Amino acid sequence: MADTVFGKIINGQIPCHKVYEDDKVLAFLDINPLSLGHTLVLPKEPAETLDRLSVTGVREYNVLENNGASAHQAIAHVHFHIIPKPNRQEGLGIGWPVRAFDHQQGAQLASKIHDAIS
Repeated sequence: MADTVFGKIINGQIPCHKVYEDDKVLAFLDINPLSLGHTLVLPKEPAETLDRLSVTGVREYNVLENNGASAHQAIAHVHFHIIPKPNRQEGLGIGWPVRAFDHQQGAQLASKIHDAIS
């Protein structure tokens, strides 16, 4: 990982605008931001993908962020859940309430969204 740009930033070889740092995590402003405050948060442990971190050893997981009370946010402070899914019984269970698609309503909605972003 030391050979990557992020590894060099972690090692102090490339400067950054730090937002937060401790012994496990570094957060800094992105130099190619999509908006003011665009921040990158990365573990200091070298790993190419999240499942390769030494946290749990589980290769399947859910990353969840609830936004607002109706989306099940219980504490009014932004936070993320990384939930290992070692088997079908443990971890996050998700109900996906599929409903019938109304094609007329869908066409109207697609047109409305298209007009709003055009």
